[in-house]
Amino acid sequence: MTVLSNRLGEELDEETLPEAPAGPRPIGALVRACVALTKPRVIELLLITTLPVMFLAAKGLPPLGTALATMAFGTMSAASANAINCYIDRDIDAVMRRTRRRPLARAQVSPVEALVFGITLGVLSTAGFLVTVNTLAAVLSVFAILFYIFVYSLLLKRRTSQNVVWGGIAGCMPVLIGWAAITDSLAWTPFVLFGVVFLWTPPHTWTLAMRYKEDYALAKVPMLPVVATERRVILESTVYSWATVLCSLLLWPVAGMSLLYGTVAVVLGAVLLVEVHRLLIRVDRGSTGVALRPMRFFHLSNVYLALLFTVVAADPFLQGYAIFQGR
Repeated sequence: MTVLSNRLGEELDEETLPEAPAGPRPIGALVRACVALTKPRVIELLLITTLPVMFLAAKGLPPLGTALATMAFGTMSAASANAINCYIDRDIDAVMRRTRRRPLARAQVSPVEALVFGITLGVLSTAGFLVTVNTLAAVLSVFAILFYIFVYSLLLKRRTSQNVVWGGIAGCMPVLIGWAAITDSLAWTPFVLFGVVFLWTPPHTWTLAMRYKEDYALAKVPMLPVVATERRVILESTVYSWATVLCSLLLWPVAGMSLLYGTVAVVLGAVLLVEVHRLLIRVDRGSTGVALRPMRFFHLSNVYLALLFTVVAADPFLQGYAIFQGR
């Protein structure tokens, strides 16, 4: 708590933030503000990588109670980290177009309320994992929260253009949590999927940051598109995209996936690589800004990850059916 307070005391310009309204507030408005603090769209992406891994770890349907508990407390864990991140970033959220409608920037809740809300969610999610899942999943969840808050939000985000590269580790943790929830252990398979998400995160985030480059520059956040040329951003995105696809193919032998997974991973990877190379061609031809169409790659990368993990979940059923048919 002291670290958070000291850090914000150094960097926050209170004049940019309106005061939270005094007195009672409609309960509906307060609930909506609290939900917004958790960044539901970010949580959706995290859950997309959690559930399929549980299917893979269970080699079919995971125990219903364990799956529901993991999804519920995993949601609370991510919500905790996001709410505290909103507390830390309330100064820059107030000046960026993409984030200035967030609850703290609009004074729908006070900073103290947001911080207490985030910490409470973190405590409840940890207790829930310990009681209903297992200790390993709880430890991994706590690590993800602390890493996102202290390493990404407080240490990296405002200091280095590599912020989303290493800070992205927190977003990879649901893969390990999902596996640990089912097996109470870790193995090479979840770490390969961890690698897929880790390598996928920089180009996904950088193409979004290209769209909001001016916002990040105004907020003095050194995202790569702010401090580097567009060609360098796209070139690095291309390298990471290739690494993502290769890592996704590594899962095929490591986890003993079926031909279905291998085929889909190749096709999805080809589509992703074609799009990132289109970006590279456009920038080499002199296109800049919106003409580069970086958001097309951003949206495509979302689809790529969702479909890849969908096949991860489906693969055990296909293999089970093939075994059944062979009897």
